[in-house]
Amino acid sequence: MLRWLWLSALVVVADQASKQFIAASMSLYDSIPVVPFLRLTYVHNTGAAFSFLSDAGGWQRWLFAGLAIVIGAIIAVWLGRLEQRQKLLAVSLALILGGAVGNLINRLVYGYVIDFIDVYYQAWHWPAFNVADAAISIGVALMLLDSLLDGRREAQQAD
Repeated sequence: MLRWLWLSALVVVADQASKQFIAASMSLYDSIPVVPFLRLTYVHNTGAAFSFLSDAGGWQRWLFAGLAIVIGAIIAVWLGRLEQRQKLLAVSLALILGGAVGNLINRLVYGYVIDFIDVYYQAWHWPAFNVADAAISIGVALMLLDSLLDGRREAQQAD
C-alpha cells in the first residue's frame, strides 16, 4: 500500500507552497478577511497543536521534530503492511504522514510552523492552523471512520 505515498507527497507540496505564499505575501500577524468566518492570519507556532508548549524555551522544537520523525516512520511501515482492501485506512495514514512531514519541514528549517488559516465566529477564534494540520485532522477522522466501519463489518460477520 506504499502506492498511497503520492497522497502524502501532494499534502507536503500543497502545505509548503501555501506556507511559502503566505510568508512571502504577508507580514507576521497580518490578517486578511476571506469570508465572514475565515481570515488568512500569518502567525508562527513554536509549539504543537493549538500552540501547546509554545513558550517552553526552544527545547520543544527538537522534541516535536523527533516525535514527527518516529511517528512518520511508524506510519510508513504501517502503510507498507496494509492489505489491498484497507483503502480508507491507507488514505487516512497517507494524509497524516503528509501533514506530519509538512510541519516537520517547517520545524527543522525555521524552528516554528507557519499557520495562517483563522476560523472564527464573532469574538471566538479556533487556533490558527495550516494545510498540514488540516490533512492530519482529516486523516484522523477517516481513521476513526474506518475503525467504526470495521467494527460494524465484524459485528455483521458474527451474526
